[in-house]
Amino acid sequence: MTGPKVSTIQFNRDFDPQYGTSVQLSPLIRRVVCQNASPFTFTGTGTYIVGKGNVAVIDPGPDDNEHLDALLKALDGETVTHIIITHTHLDHSPLAEKLKQKTAAKTYGFGPHGTGLITNTGDVRLDAGGDYDFVPDVEIRDGDVIDGGAANETEWRLESVFTPGHTSNHMCFALPQEKALFSGDHVMAWSTSIVAPPDGRMADYFTSLRKIMQREEEILWPTHGGPRKDPRPFVRAFLTHRKMREAAIERRLEKGDRTIADIVKAIYSDVDRRLHPAAAMSTMAHIQHLIEQERVATEGELSLDGEYWTV
Repeated sequence: MTGPKVSTIQFNRDFDPQYGTSVQLSPLIRRVVCQNASPFTFTGTGTYIVGKGNVAVIDPGPDDNEHLDALLKALDGETVTHIIITHTHLDHSPLAEKLKQKTAAKTYGFGPHGTGLITNTGDVRLDAGGDYDFVPDVEIRDGDVIDGGAANETEWRLESVFTPGHTSNHMCFALPQEKALFSGDHVMAWSTSIVAPPDGRMADYFTSLRKIMQREEEILWPTHGGPRKDPRPFVRAFLTHRKMREAAIERRLEKGDRTIADIVKAIYSDVDRRLHPAAAMSTMAHIQHLIEQERVATEGELSLDGEYWTV
């Protein structure tokens, strides 16, 4: 069997974060970027402010007092009516509590970390990057509308778009007035998204990518990095990339690789080694998907150090 090469996605990493400053991006959108750059957060967490006067804050970010001060400065003279969380990772949701204390705004999200799993795992710790303290004041579901309530040029309305995969509780939010979608970590312009089991699930991620491809938004605003215009072909490239990555994993198993470490070494040889642990998690998510399709078998339970083979 001759496997396909992994597709090339045209990423855009040309981004100036302008730390600590509120940057007007469009008539209804501003952004303040936190100085928490890393191989996983790119230049840092971009917190979005939607509207004027009565505003929503999307993804306040990590528990960082300097970022909180920058947000409060940007929000001076305005009323925060909603604090909205795309998902519960430590670079997205922890600052929500302090911002809530300062503004008295309610928090909105799908639910606590792990609540989107098909079978809820209860109190089991799912991954090291999860924010297990966040519990939204208001739980939202696919299609729910969050209304800014102002009947003038600053009016805004957000539609909740459930996109599990990166995490089981991941939500995107559409801003119809600007044909825009706040895509969290589901689709980013600078990198692919990590899918880490058990909370992350590749089958869900595939479904959520197809869901975004069917929508009509003209621009994506991810929480990390810059925007992406004309998102449908870009999202299609993500889906193709993941399918080809999965085929490459299956091909390595057919060649005799038996562990995730062996597979990552072979197919991620051109990737920064600091990202290999994340690549291992996404590889495990792909193997989980292959097991669900009965294309791959494993001895014992799904794990990073398990052994796998084709069936």
